[in-house]
Amino acid sequence: MNTRQNGFTLVEIAVVLVIVGLLLGGVLKGQELIDSAKVKNLAQDFRTTPMLIHAYQDKFRALPGDDRRAVAHLCASGVSDCTTAGNGDGVLGGRWDDDDGSEAARFWQQVRLANLASGPTDTADPAYIPRNAEGGRIGIQRGGSGAPLGLAGSHVICSASIRGKLARQLDLALDDGNPASGALRAGSTGEDGALTLISEANPLVDGNSHTVCLSL
Repeated sequence: MNTRQNGFTLVEIAVVLVIVGLLLGGVLKGQELIDSAKVKNLAQDFRTTPMLIHAYQDKFRALPGDDRRAVAHLCASGVSDCTTAGNGDGVLGGRWDDDDGSEAARFWQQVRLANLASGPTDTADPAYIPRNAEGGRIGIQRGGSGAPLGLAGSHVICSASIRGKLARQLDLALDDGNPASGALRAGSTGEDGALTLISEANPLVDGNSHTVCLSL
């Protein structure tokens, strides 16, 4: 006696493959749209920070964080501890990734106290350090000697934990399309916390996290 074997026909298999292909295409397209939105948000961070500097300077004729009259400018009458004054030398002291104690760390506090940006003004608040669309910290420091990734300019803005794929797109949007050169550069963080510029020996990896810095 012959037994009949049931299975999928070629047409049915073809239909399933088409459906799977459509689903995968939709997922990939959705991820592409998500990445595009993140790049726009990351780019906006780099565009917004210089605007904060200019707005503060227009208002108080000083650099936020470095403002030697910050207490008089920002604290309510009779309050002398809402912030700490800078030395007024026109240079933002400290590093972009400082949590507290430096002029670079107080930059965010003073632009917020001046009602130019939103966010906590208490440096001990876990949400005090601004974060980018990838969850990495954002910071600012002086450019030139000792600046990250060899960037010049008056100031350098850095944004951490950005995937290499997004760093490439970000460089295309804001600079020359090469994360190893120009005003916007990408780097990898070493064990000592120092940034190493992207190069042939230290390539930009699409899935790895990198820090991207822009000179102003």
